[in-house]
Parts: sequence; structure tokens; C-alpha cells
Amino acid sequence: MDAYIRERLLPIWDYMHMNMALAKADCIVGFGCYNDDIPLRCAELYHQGWAPKVLFTGGLGRNTRELWTESEAARFGRIALAQGVPEKDLILEDKATNSAENILFTREKLRSLGLPCEKLIGVHKPFMERRVYAAMKVYWPEAELIVTSPQLDLDKYIARSVAQGLSEQTVIDVIVGDFQRMEVYAERGYQIPQVIPDEQRRCFAELVAAGCTSELVT
Repeated sequence: MDAYIRERLLPIWDYMHMNMALAKADCIVGFGCYNDDIPLRCAELYHQGWAPKVLFTGGLGRNTRELWTESEAARFGRIALAQGVPEKDLILEDKATNSAENILFTREKLRSLGLPCEKLIGVHKPFMERRVYAAMKVYWPEAELIVTSPQLDLDKYIARSVAQGLSEQTVIDVIVGDFQRMEVYAERGYQIPQVIPDEQRRCFAELVAAGCTSELVT
């Protein structure tokens, strides 16, 4: 990765983490996307005993509809089964196409099954921790959410994403775009506002000026 880009991406990467402590929960929810490290992290948490059920949510979204034909939930479910999560403890929600639907359809699925869902562990991409936390406060505020992610640093995350089919530039642009959504989506009512420090704002502006723009919303 270009040193100039990396220097400006790191503060954004760090800001988007929540670094929340784990606690026992009713269900582990893996949010669908292009990154196969999410079901691996979910399986790890399941085997460590943090929750008795694992639910994967996701159909095909903006970054996966060109990569796969099976749903994100189905793909993640296969990976979790291979990691030893028993089928009886695995739940799939394969209709959601964005974060709001991930949350709403997960709530609907768990309630329809009569399963407790007062406290959840949400697993998403490292730079999506803050966004999914802020979105939960809008779409499912009564549930307590602990957010976590695959335990990867920026360089390892990008390398693994490239190995799974994305270009390095696409991965960088996705991170920049998700940072932009912190403010844009709060203004649109999709998530609660978050304080964004001046340093991260400056880094974002410089990354946009450098051409990291393919995943920005308008």
C-alpha cells in the first residue's frame, strides 16, 4: 500500500473500532459482506462459549453481488459448519441487502423462532464496528449490542480481502466510504450521530483528494 494512503487510512481505521469488552450474550450475529474472516471470528466466539447460537445475516449486497451467487449468510454458514459450529445452533437470514435490513431481519428471525435476543454480540468488518453500533441504536435500540470483529490489523485485513477477490484499491475505497457514511447516514436518520475528531476528518479529505472515491455516497 502507498505510504501516503496508509498514513491517512490508519487514523480512520482506529476510529471505526469500538474495542468493546466481550460478555455472555444470547446470540452471535455475523453481518454479511465479502470477508470470510467474519464467520471464522463467529465460530471462535461460539467455541469460547460467549453465546449458544450463531446467526448469519445477508443476501447479496453492493460488494458481493458481483463476486458470489450464493447468499452471504449461506457462505458464512458453510464456513462456520466447517469450523465445528453444529447445525442445530446455526441460523441463516438470507434476504438482507444492507445494514438496516441486517438488523431488522435478524430481529424478526430471532423473534419468529422464539429465541431470546436481549443481548447480542455483533461481528462485522473491523472498520464497521462503530457504524453497526450506531445503526443498532436506531433500528433495534432495545437490544444490547457488543460489537467485535476479526482480530486483524489494517495491513493483514487488506491482504486477506485481496486474497478473497477484491482489489486493494477497492478495499481502501470501501473503508473511506464507510467512514463518510458515519456522518451522512446519521444526517439521514439511519444511525445515531457519532463525534468525529478533526484528525479523522482531515485524513478523509486527503484520501478523497487522492482519488479514494469509488465507494462514496452522494
